[in-house]
Amino acid sequence: MKESWIQALEKMTYGIYVLTTSHNDRINGMIASWVSQVSYDPLLIQVAVHPNRYSHQLIEQSGCFALHVLGVEQSEYIGRFKGSDPEGKFSSVSWKRGQTGCPILKDCIAFFELKVVEKHAPGNHTIFLGKVVAAGLISSRKPLTSLDFEGKYLGRS
Repeated sequence: MKESWIQALEKMTYGIYVLTTSHNDRINGMIASWVSQVSYDPLLIQVAVHPNRYSHQLIEQSGCFALHVLGVEQSEYIGRFKGSDPEGKFSSVSWKRGQTGCPILKDCIAFFELKVVEKHAPGNHTIFLGKVVAAGLISSRKPLTSLDFEGKYLGRS
């Protein structure tokens, strides 16, 4: 039987995003679900990333990241971007470099490019607070959320 805290966490609703980042010629992407808008003036978004993630290292070095809203039909991106091969994650995925140099996925609902303005380490994850420097709406499809995986603990990152 699942522990009660896991059952309780499964009832919290999260969007499922692809976070991408780069530093010089290195790129990476990961699944992020601890994401929240913090302010609209200026437009600030926060994301929590565990320090043992390669993306954490790249965000610290570059000071930037991008967040991509996935469509409900894009659940295969979860397996793709949880992999350990940075280059392999982007094979057969259409993308371009954005203003910050971060990979921008061309087949997502929306994207945000952010420059880190603050970081905090209140627990076992670092919270990167980013100011939106570019954004785009690509599609009006239904977004992928944790509700699409009800009963399956996603192991937040």
